[in-house]
Amino acid sequence: MKNRVPQDKKNKSPVPQLPPEITSRTKLANAIRALSMDAVEKAQSGHPGMPMGMADIAEVLWNDYLQHNPKNPKWLDRDRFVLSNGHGSMLIYSILHLSGYDLGIEDIKNFRQLHSKTPGHPEYGETPGIETTTGPLGQGLANAVGMAIAEKTLSAQFNKPDYEIVDHNTYVFLGDGCLMEGISHEACSLAGTLKLNKLIAFYDDNKISIDGPVQGWFTDDTEKRFKSYGWNVIPNVDGHNPDHIKKAIDLALKEKSRPTLICCHTVIGLGAPNKQGTEDTHGAPLGNEEIELARKSLTWSHGPFEIPDEIYATWNAVHKGKELQEKWDKLFARYKQDFPKEAQEFLRRNAGDLPNNWEKLTQEWLEFFDKEGLTVASRAASLNCLNKIAPTHVPELLGGSADLTGSNLTAHKTSKGLQLHEDGNYIFYGVREFAMSAIMNGITLHGGYIPYSGTFLTFSDYSRNALRMAALMKIRSIFVFTHDSIGLGEDGPTHQAIEHLSSLRLIPNMSVWRPSDNVETMASWVAAIERNNGPTCLILSRQSIPHQKRTADQIKDIKRGGYILKDSASSPDLILIATGSEIGITMEAAAILETEGVACRVVSMPSTDVFEKQGLDYQDSVLPPKIDKRIVIESGVSNYWHKYVSGRGRIIGINEFGASAPGGELMEFFGFTAERICKDARNLISEKE
Repeated sequence: MKNRVPQDKKNKSPVPQLPPEITSRTKLANAIRALSMDAVEKAQSGHPGMPMGMADIAEVLWNDYLQHNPKNPKWLDRDRFVLSNGHGSMLIYSILHLSGYDLGIEDIKNFRQLHSKTPGHPEYGETPGIETTTGPLGQGLANAVGMAIAEKTLSAQFNKPDYEIVDHNTYVFLGDGCLMEGISHEACSLAGTLKLNKLIAFYDDNKISIDGPVQGWFTDDTEKRFKSYGWNVIPNVDGHNPDHIKKAIDLALKEKSRPTLICCHTVIGLGAPNKQGTEDTHGAPLGNEEIELARKSLTWSHGPFEIPDEIYATWNAVHKGKELQEKWDKLFARYKQDFPKEAQEFLRRNAGDLPNNWEKLTQEWLEFFDKEGLTVASRAASLNCLNKIAPTHVPELLGGSADLTGSNLTAHKTSKGLQLHEDGNYIFYGVREFAMSAIMNGITLHGGYIPYSGTFLTFSDYSRNALRMAALMKIRSIFVFTHDSIGLGEDGPTHQAIEHLSSLRLIPNMSVWRPSDNVETMASWVAAIERNNGPTCLILSRQSIPHQKRTADQIKDIKRGGYILKDSASSPDLILIATGSEIGITMEAAAILETEGVACRVVSMPSTDVFEKQGLDYQDSVLPPKIDKRIVIESGVSNYWHKYVSGRGRIIGINEFGASAPGGELMEFFGFTAERICKDARNLISEKE
């Protein structure tokens, strides 16, 4: 399609115009444009510009290349499609509707309305065919990198000669905003290093963002940038010319050792004669008058939300999708016959199921660590747990670290780096905390793996939005955060987590565990692996912490998030609540206080969110409401804990930044000692009722 380029008076950028001839392919793309502008207008909010600008690219990709089955959006060998520039959600909603997914015209009309299947940004789990929640720019691109990693690794682990049961591509749409976000650098740099040739990205180079033409704040040479990452770059593609788009995709599919970036020149809001090519189409309805002009410009003579039968028929992918899946099903049936063990394992892992003897195994592991009684840092305890769990029982654990493997202790005895082994199970992410977390989310969403990764707790700030997205999507990503407090010592306040633990607890649907020894660490790992409706953060210490002996019932109660670790013979005068490395000094303090005639109960609270999901009867049995003399001990900010203590209680925390010194000295300096606990307890006990 050749475009004329008159100058737009508002921002002096070239604005190609639609050609006088309207091809059959253009009509298919115009169906996306029409539905997008109609839905945004009806909602009186949304982003019509990107769907109208990328409609031609989407039409070619979905109708000529994408392997998918509208009647089974979870078909295992489908291509993955990610809309990283998720504000243009009406693009994917229009396509899903036109292709035959369970998304009717009424759903399109309910765009952005309460409880609709078409929320403002694509949400995983809300709409059939949506592979990931996008909107925070750049994260969808990182998710797509994770999906491509999962495809490459699964294929290496399960494919056999003549049996390529894992053989699909990951396609991602992205815009200028995605490339401005730093996460795009982190993720795409790693993608090039890992040679993810089945990752194909379409860059919507329309040169417009919310504030206007991007020349004032985005002048990168994108082609050179991606070539330096090791990508195959296809530049200067006319994003409104189906032939150009097809040639670019064909070239990308021939590439065997590099991911591909297809740079498409497009016009934002193409078809809206007075607003196309400007920021006016980005994030606001076009208005009825402009929509009527757009219908004429597009030669679209149909009313709002009206799609001709012949366009529905051409778009419909139900029959093609059924044939694609049936072909794969036959291949897998032969695979299952020739490789029954591998087929069973492949299905188990993709279903997210755990081994049949899982409960028995976990009980054995907990009992083993209780008998072993090691005094180690909980980061070392975590490695002990991984060595028990990963090699033979949960091989789908796909680990990694942000250049801190030796500190996080996340590589178990059978870990193999993906950089050297295509069938590896460990990713050296480099110093890329944000991308690491978002890539993990993509791996989880793809299926077949339970990813985990490590960094220092203080660097959870770098990856926080990806953690939030995992919680929002209710997916099983496991985030290991070590060096959890001032106890890490000499690295000083830049590396000492103070507010981080409490802030992670504030994320809805995020489960947070801070275990105190080998046994609680194993229970934390078990809980994280079992949890299939949300992510988990494991908060681990650098310094060694003593083992605590438990009864069989106490071991079982760890999974409740909080339990009585030590109780008094009589009704307690005082309850001490602690987590992680502070359990040791709390138990010391309780022993001292008992010699003074104070009846103490020690409650270990490795996971407040799990404890708060228990029934009130259990919560009250651990923390009787009538016993209001309580002290909480945790080496982090104190604000979170006020709900556990009344005005009569105490919180021994730290509400300032730490310092550079040996960890033991810091713990003593900031008052995390048995003596400090005893002093506060005596003062609390002596207070008059």
